[in-house]
Amino acid sequence: MEPDRAFGAFVAERGDALLRYGYVLTGNPHDAADLSQEALLRLRGSWQRVRYKSNPESYVRTTMARLHIAAWRSRRREHLTRNLPEIGKEDEPPVGDELWQRLVDLPRKQRAVLVLRYYEQLTDTEIAAVLGVSHGTVRSQASRALAKLRSALPDRSVQ
Repeated sequence: MEPDRAFGAFVAERGDALLRYGYVLTGNPHDAADLSQEALLRLRGSWQRVRYKSNPESYVRTTMARLHIAAWRSRRREHLTRNLPEIGKEDEPPVGDELWQRLVDLPRKQRAVLVLRYYEQLTDTEIAAVLGVSHGTVRSQASRALAKLRSALPDRSVQ
């Protein structure tokens, strides 16, 4: 199969899964589309090397996680607000899904660690390699994220 056809087949087969992964990372369908598109562009540039040496999907997912963290680092000083004008229905999380909303509210690095741990089911060592941080940083970010989620959700055992 020609390289261009092989790349096109890969995108056709795994594109939707990568878009869903981007959505879980970003919490926003527009950012997810941008993230997956940028990662696929980078894969296209490395296609000859990647398709024979490793799993192309793993390469793209790693690239997406790193791009997501890089965007977080570059926008660290922005002040984000929760109340946006004219929010469309597709931008809103599912009604009644408190946990999803709390996950979206987490800092990017903490959200990325939780997504990689619980959605991608990676080990702490693998997460550290994907994000380019130490094993201890992964554990501390996960601990802080879970503590924030626990404190933000109402205690349902009392009801």
